Amino acid sequence: MSYEFVLTETRGRVGLVTLNRPKAMNALNNQLVRELMDALEAFDKDDNIGAMVVTGNEKAFAAGADIKEMSDKSLQQMMDNDLVGGFGRMMKIRKPVIAAVSGYALGGGCEVAMSCDMIVASETAKFAQPEITIGVIPGAGGTQRLTRAVGKAIAMEMILNNRTLSAQEALQFGLVNRVVPVERTLDEALKLADEIASRAPVAVRVAKKMINQAYELGLTDALNQERQEFYDLFATEDQKEGMKAFIEKRKPDWKGK
Repeated sequence: MSYEFVLTETRGRVGLVTLNRPKAMNALNNQLVRELMDALEAFDKDDNIGAMVVTGNEKAFAAGADIKEMSDKSLQQMMDNDLVGGFGRMMKIRKPVIAAVSGYALGGGCEVAMSCDMIVASETAKFAQPEITIGVIPGAGGTQRLTRAVGKAIAMEMILNNRTLSAQEALQFGLVNRVVPVERTLDEALKLADEIASRAPVAVRVAKKMINQAYELGLTDALNQERQEFYDLFATEDQKEGMKAFIEKRKPDWKGK
């Protein structure tokens, strides 16, 4: 499948999606969001892919939503176009997705990065939710995911008063996994994705699902579901192979079933 605003390629068992509106600093219009989700869903269905990486360019991961596209929209038009609804498709991706962020990750760009499962940031990365400066609030998860990641106090300052986090601050507050030099950012994200893609595919998908459930279920329900998922994995070939390989002191040959 060909796209206008994203580029796709495979690196071994890793699917790479690059946001590609450089003249607009990868501003997120409806088409770009739709193409990003289409690309991720295609990789998610591909048995040869174990994990994905989403990146932009050195100047910007994505510098927010496309304000020109939405500035004159009415309430009804915004609901009908449902740009934010497109972001919701990310929640249905079963395989791990890693964001490789350099430069600006602002507004919707920050929300795309936070929708991924992990973030590798370059030393130049800047994270912000500046929607308050144009009279609105984050609408694609910013108020919820940011608060869960960095805590109430920092989220309040970022969303109510347009505080920008540097890469090191984002690491300090738990928003990103690691900070690396600009020239190593994509390679580091691809390396992390490749390591995860080499692990038992079914167990990886179940583990991602259960970690996300930690934000949605009460502790008792979550523990009960975790226990059942653990037992269910004993019906997979990968569990038998993984434990047999451990006993035999060899590398497992995962079948993904």
